[in-house]
Amino acid sequence: MNAHRHLILSRTDREPPALAALLAADGLPGLRGDHDLNPPERQPPEGNVWVEPEERASLRPAAVLVPIIEHAHGPHVLLTRRADHLGTHSGQVAFPGGKIDPGETPAEAALREAEEEVGLHRSYVEVAGYLDAYETGTGFRILPVVAFVRPGFSLTISPHEVAEAFEVPLSFLMNPANHERHSAVWRGRRREYYAMPYNGHYIWGATAGMLKNMYDRLYGD
Repeated sequence: MNAHRHLILSRTDREPPALAALLAADGLPGLRGDHDLNPPERQPPEGNVWVEPEERASLRPAAVLVPIIEHAHGPHVLLTRRADHLGTHSGQVAFPGGKIDPGETPAEAALREAEEEVGLHRSYVEVAGYLDAYETGTGFRILPVVAFVRPGFSLTISPHEVAEAFEVPLSFLMNPANHERHSAVWRGRRREYYAMPYNGHYIWGATAGMLKNMYDRLYGD
């Protein structure tokens, strides 16, 4: 078994959390998020406001596909750059994914979104496991669905959602030397976040945070 397969299969969760647990008000074990680098003690007296109180009351469930393409020359991760005309997170690097529709499992939602956004047919995809849920400052609880992708597929980009798709070596993303910490002012407060710039692509925010989570799961003690 390839080294990356062994790590992923042995160190990710075999089953996703129930939807009720994913959206539990008090979080769930292992919950990661934008708050990782912005803990309560670094926030104003009202507490950790990375997720605003009015958004926390209406957290929305989402899933993303972390597609690991198993090339003969080494595994790569498929990422997208969101279309520039979108109202939220336009132009940002992201995994294929979106909200979980009623009746869907996280894996079904991630596979559906990957087909809709970039035309990655699920016949090429093998779901491998799940990472810790990730909470964003915009009110989503995202479950990353890690999957192995067999080469030979062709993509059809949906221009309404995606500007481009590109690949990054898994070895680059899992190298802690590439896990940079950047900061910016958001909603009047300075926030820190992870960033992994690669060949002109600025991988940052929730996407970089989920990749850092993946590193911690695969290589942590």
